[in-house]
Amino acid sequence: MSNKTAQVERLRQRFELYDTDEDGRIGRHDLEEEARRIVRAFGESEDSPKARALLHEYPHMWDHMTREAGIAADQTLSLEQFIEIADTQMLSAGAAGFGTMLRPSIRAMVDLCDVDGDGQVNPQEFRTWLGAIGDNRIDADEAFRKVDADGNGQLSVEELVAAVGQYHAGELDAPLLGV
Repeated sequence: MSNKTAQVERLRQRFELYDTDEDGRIGRHDLEEEARRIVRAFGESEDSPKARALLHEYPHMWDHMTREAGIAADQTLSLEQFIEIADTQMLSAGAAGFGTMLRPSIRAMVDLCDVDGDGQVNPQEFRTWLGAIGDNRIDADEAFRKVDADGNGQLSVEELVAAVGQYHAGELDAPLLGV
């Protein structure tokens, strides 16, 4: 599969995850609901600081993306529009594009699942993360090994941002659908 084909397929999968109401379009409300679903899956109260951070960052990511695309935050996007914007703002911008767009939401996810409070994700926390995002098709141990770039048995925010970018760019085969 070419990188471009992989990119489009992975963005299509991301779009489907974001399309929480399954209406074929995504909007700010879809990202808000996705964040609430993740918080519930972790068993966290929406009022907790960790939950509030994630509940803020997912729609904030949407606001940033739409602002950069020059569209109103209350608009919805079709799959084609989403792919075009993601390509322009993230894929074409490389690591910097992914870092700008995704680092805050990935940081919030790390904080949410970081049970031991060390600021990183260990294998058990990663399995919990994947379960919370509802993707039980992923072999968590295999994905963890592929993402753990420095081999220290922990995933840092930077490793996760880089891996998500590489995955969506078609450069990494670790199945990171829901990350």
